[in-house]
Amino acid sequence: MTAPPALPPSPALRRRAAGLALLGLAGLPRAARAQAEQGLTILVPGPEDGGCARWAARAAASLARGLHRPGSLRLSVVGGPDGVTAANRFATLDGAEGPRLLVLPGWTCHARLTGATRARFEPGTWLPLMASWQGAVLAGRGSLPGRGGAPLRVAIPSPDAPEAATLAALDMLGIAARPVTGAAETAFAAGEADALIVTGADPVAQARAIGAVPWYLLSTGEGEATEIPPLPGRSPEGRAVLAAAAGLQMRAALVMPPLTPADTVAAWRRAAARWQEEERAQPADGQPLTGTAAGAAFALLNPPADATLVYRSWLERRLGWRAA
Repeated sequence: MTAPPALPPSPALRRRAAGLALLGLAGLPRAARAQAEQGLTILVPGPEDGGCARWAARAAASLARGLHRPGSLRLSVVGGPDGVTAANRFATLDGAEGPRLLVLPGWTCHARLTGATRARFEPGTWLPLMASWQGAVLAGRGSLPGRGGAPLRVAIPSPDAPEAATLAALDMLGIAARPVTGAAETAFAAGEADALIVTGADPVAQARAIGAVPWYLLSTGEGEATEIPPLPGRSPEGRAVLAAAAGLQMRAALVMPPLTPADTVAAWRRAAARWQEEERAQPADGQPLTGTAAGAAFALLNPPADATLVYRSWLERRLGWRAA
């Protein structure tokens, strides 16, 4: 009697094996470690000279120093700058091709929030390792108007752009507003818009610098304190607004696949501490987040299903837009 053919390893076992290769455990021979390190790849939205690629190159160098393996991470540019193609590819990987990480800009998750049919990934299952994050405030000309006043003009590049969060926030607050086409800050500076979301390392100061009065804080970064009241965000409508705004706030995040082994996660988080330390020493327009802070920021981009449905319904009802 012949033995039955061996079953292929399960996806979980393949991910476990990839995680061990990623760590290059000390017990492995040097040649085996070198072979494993050749397979460490970060998927990056294109183009090769784009913002995500530059961010990824700097992050990879810091992580390699944190892992004490200079040059051990390889970048693989996939798709265009919206990041959807790269995220779709990442979602299909099971570890058999070797360990992978993904650079995920905020607007990629925003595409999924709007219901874009191209976005066939589920980011809520991914594990955020680190993120470059910007604070944000809802601001406008003068004091926050009450209900019943003349509609405020809100500049939006397109209905599916994250800047639409400004209009959604005003609708939630019951403040009359109407959309106009254009870039938010440019339109505000030209006197063609009355309200906008300002993002940056110090959004309160930046809003005041352009002549806007901060009305509400959308979300804080690590250790950030301000006298500006937070935008109500407990309801599905509030979570939808915060998710849309997070598409502006998240410059990029580096995420791991689900079911990554705990020892692998721990090793990457130790390396991410080196990245955070180096980023804090550099001039930047945002905050480098790791650990629970990165997780909290990433969670804003991936709201519960009821908030996602609320936002898509609002887009169709208010702006006449529905994902193709």
